[in-house]
Amino acid sequence: MILVIAEKPSAAEKIANALGDAKKVKKNDAYYFELDDMFVVPAVGHLFGLKQSVKGSSYPIFDVEWAPSFEVTKKSEFSRKYYENMAEFKDFVTEVVIATDYDVEGSVIGYNICRFLFPDKEVKRMKFSTLTKDELKKSFETAKKPDMGIIEAGLTRHYLDWYYGINMSRALTTAIKSTGKVFAIMSMGRVQGPMIKFLFDREKEIAAFIPVPFWQIAWKFKLGRRVYEALYKDKQIWEEDFSDKIMKDCKGKDGKIASIAKSDTEKMPPYPFDLTSLQTSAYNLFGYSPKQTADIAQSLYSNAYISYPRTSSQKLPKQLNLKSIVKKLVKQIQYKKFCDELLKKELVPHEGKKKDPAHPAIHPTGEFPKDLNSMQKKIYDIIVRRFLSCFAEPAKRESIRVKLDVAGHEFRVSGSKTIKKGWMEIYEPYLKLKEVTFPDIKEGDPAKTKKIEKIDKETQPPARYSQGSILRELEGKDIGTKSTRAQILQTLYDRGYIINKSIKVTRLGMELIQAMEKYSPLVIDEKLTRNFEKEMEKIMEGKKKKDDVLKEARGVLNKILDEFKSNEEKIGAILDKALIETRAIQNRLGECLKCDGELKLIFTKRKTRFVGCSGYPNCKNAYPVPQFGLIKNTEKVCDKCGTPKIYVYRKGKRPFSMCLDTECETKADWGKNKKDKKDKKSEEKEKPKEK
Repeated sequence: MILVIAEKPSAAEKIANALGDAKKVKKNDAYYFELDDMFVVPAVGHLFGLKQSVKGSSYPIFDVEWAPSFEVTKKSEFSRKYYENMAEFKDFVTEVVIATDYDVEGSVIGYNICRFLFPDKEVKRMKFSTLTKDELKKSFETAKKPDMGIIEAGLTRHYLDWYYGINMSRALTTAIKSTGKVFAIMSMGRVQGPMIKFLFDREKEIAAFIPVPFWQIAWKFKLGRRVYEALYKDKQIWEEDFSDKIMKDCKGKDGKIASIAKSDTEKMPPYPFDLTSLQTSAYNLFGYSPKQTADIAQSLYSNAYISYPRTSSQKLPKQLNLKSIVKKLVKQIQYKKFCDELLKKELVPHEGKKKDPAHPAIHPTGEFPKDLNSMQKKIYDIIVRRFLSCFAEPAKRESIRVKLDVAGHEFRVSGSKTIKKGWMEIYEPYLKLKEVTFPDIKEGDPAKTKKIEKIDKETQPPARYSQGSILRELEGKDIGTKSTRAQILQTLYDRGYIINKSIKVTRLGMELIQAMEKYSPLVIDEKLTRNFEKEMEKIMEGKKKKDDVLKEARGVLNKILDEFKSNEEKIGAILDKALIETRAIQNRLGECLKCDGELKLIFTKRKTRFVGCSGYPNCKNAYPVPQFGLIKNTEKVCDKCGTPKIYVYRKGKRPFSMCLDTECETKADWGKNKKDKKDKKSEEKEKPKEK
């Protein structure tokens, strides 16, 4: 008998149905699938994890062992039933086929299950990039021995992340405890440190920036029936006296066209999506966080609508049978027109340089999507349109640059228009192109003045990173991996080290990095992180051994932690102060409507919370708030009642905003849904049961 190991239940069902007439079997409140000569059994991600093998909470600690995930953390208790179902097959299967996602993590998931539950069985590995029936069948038929390079690299990453994560988190938490004033669990990982240091450096650039004033002269003029705006040829005029002279010379005078220059530019189609470019586009267009995009794309992959999304490839190899995919997409009405046109010619994709040994670029499978929510629809649509655009003709844009003369002073205005749509017709919903056209004009034509003004400006500091742009920068610097960057960025938010969509490092984050720079700089050294990433690549290629890399890592960490321990109290004092100030800022919610005090989030000895006034006991203004979830200040007030508005973040639920006043008219309908449900339940109970 053959046992096929899938990474998740949804994937197990796809694989089972692709391999034959599968029977769904329920056991331990979980499912697996039975075929004539095989079983397809799902994991739920990692069924094994690393845990400390000795007692104690000191650091440094490197004594670690693999154990079932539900023994490692209570959060993984849900995995017990899947583990027990998997274990039941260990005595009567003769061959195990790993059919987890073909990446580093998927390889570790499958390998651990095999070595701990099926140590004496023959093992093969399926390789696939989509969960379509044809590809899964072919992958099963051509399964080979597992790639031990990928597995060893994955195991190394787990050990390294455990070493750094546990030891640095304990070091920071112990440092804070040493002050005895506040308590907080803090973390600092192998990638977290360099990532926040990178953002910290941008904050320093912004803080150190000294603006320099300059002036612009904007001239509005009329050509035909339209009004245009031109700027003086020097967009930054550094001397105000000179800008005043231009204004004086030009005031009340019309101009004329001095010269016209036209040029055509061919715009090549975009490359197909890799994960980073998909995350960046989704953030810029839809405001989805990188983690949201990765999760949405994963759900589309699990339903066989797109290929495996965690790829760094910008390539669409011929083996994908690209024509077949386009033929399937014809059935989806919104793409039919484009597909019909593309199928008239040979399909040659416009590709980028980036490769991935495991997977091609993200692409649709052609399977007809069903029951997509609004977010899935957007991500699916942009992936399909990007894919189809790769095969389309280049677009052509005409640019026109016009120079104008006003009283001997040169002003400039430019425009552009699309003269051949090409691929842009397919990708049009996601393009942000400005079409600025001019009437039929020639040199010497008059331009009538409508308005001229001097604009005071100053140079701007470097812009803060968005969640999209930071991923591109981190990729360029080899900090983290395509699969982990979004999750680590989210961790920095969760820890309170960074805030806002336009990423700002908090006081706590700034003080943390300053303390590390002064007392333990190796923790945040991006060169060290990059070096270990390269070491893992060498392990994957068979050029280096796992044990050698781990020995080197233990040596580096011992050095870091010795240095940290000698400065523990100093680091603790810095973090203690930063935590107190950060919490004070976070708990400040706005102005009191009944006095000049501030409304603050207050915690009682019974660990409940409410919003009260800083003017207590003179002012007893107070408001109840939800007792569970993270509360954040929106820095806005309700336009109905005038009280501050807050955000409430609850685990596993959508965040929501609310004002503080329980009697506000915005809450008029809040209790109705609950009451309706309660009434409905009562009605159901009162109905006579059918016999």
